[in-house]
Amino acid sequence: MTGDALPASATRLSFVQELPSTRVVFGRGSAADLLPEVERLGLERIVVIADAGAAEVASNLIAPLGGRVAASFDGVRPHVPAEMATRARELAADARADGLLAIGGGSTTGTAKAVALTSRLPVLAVPTTYAGSEMTPVWGITSGSTKRTGRSLDVLPRTVVYDPGLLDGLPARLAATSSLNAMAHCVEALSAPASSPLIRIVALEGVKALREGLDKMAAGATRRPDELLYGAHVAGTAFGVAGSGLHHKICHVLGGRFDLAHAELHAAILPAVIEFNAPALPARMADLAASLAAADAGVGLRALYDRLRLNPTLESAGLHPADFEAAVDAVAGVLPLDNVRAVSRADVRAILESAFAGRRRT
Repeated sequence: MTGDALPASATRLSFVQELPSTRVVFGRGSAADLLPEVERLGLERIVVIADAGAAEVASNLIAPLGGRVAASFDGVRPHVPAEMATRARELAADARADGLLAIGGGSTTGTAKAVALTSRLPVLAVPTTYAGSEMTPVWGITSGSTKRTGRSLDVLPRTVVYDPGLLDGLPARLAATSSLNAMAHCVEALSAPASSPLIRIVALEGVKALREGLDKMAAGATRRPDELLYGAHVAGTAFGVAGSGLHHKICHVLGGRFDLAHAELHAAILPAVIEFNAPALPARMADLAASLAAADAGVGLRALYDRLRLNPTLESAGLHPADFEAAVDAVAGVLPLDNVRAVSRADVRAILESAFAGRRRT
């Protein structure tokens, strides 16, 4: 570890760190029998929240729960629209639910969090993507074109069951961009205001695991490597403590304003933000480069994209070229941002131009 990751002088060692607790069960086949975890939480009337992509998986996983399933909600939408959050809350109230079972990706977990935010119902999460939201106390709800976010321990899942086998059928591109979304959590944890020496070590472990898993995918692995889900878990843990910074602020603004594909958006923004913040954090960026098995963090990340034959851009995430100026205006409208390096409107434009061009940049 270099200087930025772990200060050599005790007089420089100063930080505040809060570690929320979640029970984690990890392993292939671990989701096959959820009843022991449901019983451990004392749940008798569960509302199951599942997205369309996880409907079949959810049906199989809840079968052994029998009469404990009081209701199901399938109105999951990206960025958790306020109207869907309201519907899910009303369903949970009508069902007299005493707990929530979220089976799916980040939007599914986010919907469960929206219910827990007002009801304080415990959440049991079974992730089917590499979102990492299940390990954070962060919630987000979109009203109109504005996404509001916040932190509350009431939304942090009590238990998370990670079963890598559930992700073997995830399409390759989604698996890759979802993993890069997880990597963005790690990178953010290196520079966010609440970062700490321990959390930076955790974040670098997450980057290493995700890079190793993605390299296995690039080499033609026939099933999704376990390292990806492990890396997503570690990434969510680091992000949940360190909090968000420049990367996530940009993604929240653009995602809410233009309803962009979540994982694709994060994958597009990540290299540009790393390259922008790198001059302000040379030692931490050196550690990040080492976790990417590269000499330079930005170059190493783009090389990983090349190995995956992946070129995520703002346009591939759904941003129309005609909306580019509006995107700059939207992000510039939330300046100043709490970041390790001051961010101007011109910087916002440069970051978004890089993310729009992807590997076509000059």
